[in-house]
Amino acid sequence: MDSNATIETVSTDNLPTDVPPRVPGLSPRQHQRVFAQSTKLQDVLYEIRGPVHAHAARLEAEGHRILKLNIGNPAPFGFEAPDVIMRDIIQALPYAQGYSDSKGILPARRAVVTRYELVEGFPYLDVDDVYLGNGVSELITMTTQALLDNGDQVLIPAPDYPLWTAATSLAGGTAVHYLCDETNGWMPDIEDLESKITERTKALVIINPNNPTGAVYTREILTKMVELARKHQLLLLADEIYDKILYDDAEHISVASLAPDLLCFTFNGLSKAYRVAGYRSAWLAITGPKDHAASLLEGVNLLANMRLCPNVPAQHAIQVALGGHQSIDDLVLPGGRLLEQRDVAWTKLNEIPGVSCVKPKGALYAFPRLDPEVHEIHDDDQLVLDLLLNEKILLTQGTGFNWPEPDHLRIVTLPWARDLAVAIERLGNFLVSYRQ
Repeated sequence: MDSNATIETVSTDNLPTDVPPRVPGLSPRQHQRVFAQSTKLQDVLYEIRGPVHAHAARLEAEGHRILKLNIGNPAPFGFEAPDVIMRDIIQALPYAQGYSDSKGILPARRAVVTRYELVEGFPYLDVDDVYLGNGVSELITMTTQALLDNGDQVLIPAPDYPLWTAATSLAGGTAVHYLCDETNGWMPDIEDLESKITERTKALVIINPNNPTGAVYTREILTKMVELARKHQLLLLADEIYDKILYDDAEHISVASLAPDLLCFTFNGLSKAYRVAGYRSAWLAITGPKDHAASLLEGVNLLANMRLCPNVPAQHAIQVALGGHQSIDDLVLPGGRLLEQRDVAWTKLNEIPGVSCVKPKGALYAFPRLDPEVHEIHDDDQLVLDLLLNEKILLTQGTGFNWPEPDHLRIVTLPWARDLAVAIERLGNFLVSYRQ
């Protein structure tokens, strides 16, 4: 493997598209038709599984062991789903062979309603306002497709979970990124947020707990964000998939509980807290007044019908997961594996010269900063590729999360503490001598 490889070597961008191969049976003047990527995808990026990820797959095929710190996928790191979830799915298989209602099976949707009845201040939720989905990703994409016309703007945090930006672009909308303040625990900068609201702004995305920073937003910050949504009549889109993965004294406050008078879409699922990312089992809960959003809701319903239904066997995991022992609590409390790994990652990152990291209060990630005065990084795509080639560690660059400067990395805190410590030590040793 060439240690001087660049991103271009793992991209299809340089492949010739204007000289199609000769096809047997065609005359010299005839050319095979070229099928190009749709222009709708020209602004759609998802770097978590981008070119560097493809390069890592090739290295694995050559026999190299890659430590993957790029995706929040609990299973490969020894996190198993509660036995009761798997037993229920197995028992339900004979009854899960056909399509379900396009919104999902009733017992699962009722379980979601019951879950939110236990959340302080959460508005009334009707079972017909719950949509089950093949992961939160599908439900986000359905929502943006139903909501946006070309040029409509969506406010999304920077840094963000990049699917929000990608789904907005794919739907013809424009992602407008409001800054989160690293010096204030990665809380959203309210002044910056308000300055970016225009007549075309249609929705406000709030990712809490935040991916990639691990920030858990305070009641004060959330209240100010809701006030802006109220003032400018914005749809609230609350991504709360990590609401049960909280550390120390962090408290999760659901956005909908602060906005009973506003239309709010709350996204959540089983992938992280219940360690079943591969089951693709999630939900969308719609609260607040709906008479002024009948057309939007018809659009969501249409898209739900078009996909026929979510994965039926996985829907059977929801009722037992939400109603059973919440084993995630054992992992985040003192002595829990996730808390220990968060502590190791945060401590070890801050020991690297020229690296600082805000302590994550939730989720499964750390988002360290590389001091530009110590580490002159001009291209963080190249940085993560060089790290992969030299140390066989796969990370995601900060710009992949729509952070504007090439001075951050996202590190998944799922590996065992000892493996995480070794990986971060190797990252530190690499950075000491790395130059661009």
